[in-house]
Amino acid sequence: MMEKEREGEGERNGPPLTLGADISVLPEGCISDIVSLTTPKDACTACAVSPIFRAAAESNAVWERFLPSDYQAIIARSSSSSESLNLCSKKQIYLSLSDKPILIDDSKKSFFLDKSSGKKCYLLSARELSIIWGGTSQYWRWISLPEAEASRFPEVAELNVVWWFDIGGKMSTSILSPKTHYAAYLVYKLRSTASGFGGRPFKASVGTVGGGEIHEQTVHLGLIVMEPNQQHTSRPKQRKDGWLEIGLGQFFNEGGEDDEVHFRLMEANKGGGTKPVGDSTTSKSIFLELLSLISGVYVGLMMEMLLYFKTLST
Repeated sequence: MMEKEREGEGERNGPPLTLGADISVLPEGCISDIVSLTTPKDACTACAVSPIFRAAAESNAVWERFLPSDYQAIIARSSSSSESLNLCSKKQIYLSLSDKPILIDDSKKSFFLDKSSGKKCYLLSARELSIIWGGTSQYWRWISLPEAEASRFPEVAELNVVWWFDIGGKMSTSILSPKTHYAAYLVYKLRSTASGFGGRPFKASVGTVGGGEIHEQTVHLGLIVMEPNQQHTSRPKQRKDGWLEIGLGQFFNEGGEDDEVHFRLMEANKGGGTKPVGDSTTSKSIFLELLSLISGVYVGLMMEMLLYFKTLST
């Protein structure tokens, strides 16, 4: 009797439930929709799951979602626009914009995508900056670097000598990715004959106009050994391309409004006598290439001066 009751109960409850489901049985379009809600890195990982996942993760529908909505308009501002747009798939366009920055706006800016997130990043050429005495050849001159110098722009600013080092600029936040943390960096080179940059502090500031917090910090452009009381001062790092990189500050781009981000790098004058910076010999020592979102008397600083806006992980 008890057995019959248990059998009847089993029939009423149906077969045992399985915990979990095979997502690969879903239509490819449905899988594409799911993958497009992840990240480019996740999409590449999904390719290893199964053939149907690979087809879905490499579809144009997925990579169209990862590309900025205005990517075609940005590419159109480049002299190599036809080359980029003629790539076979949206994934190829994405990877090309991640691995090979393109020059836009008459070669005054460089644009690329952060490979892991798809966020928009920019490099600003020195021509996009406000450089004190930048138009006076006695202090600065504009040159093209040889290929060996690996400049990203056709023209850079080279420092002869100045008594006051002051560089700044601005950029519309509407061209950046919304809801994104950004950091601004200066990318530059110092000649072996550079002087005035050793232990002298510089004041860097980055912030938006529309009520955003201004990020200020003290930085050193020279490759020096920090004193104990300078442990919180930013120091430059060596890049793989042979240039130096120094962080200037961070800001959050809320998006939705046309705001401006302003940046500035200037000598932190603590009083006393002023010494020039630049090159103490006949050769120059600093080039400004750009100040990248990827920058007294100063002599010998070859700065490509990149102002480079770079995304930060959220």
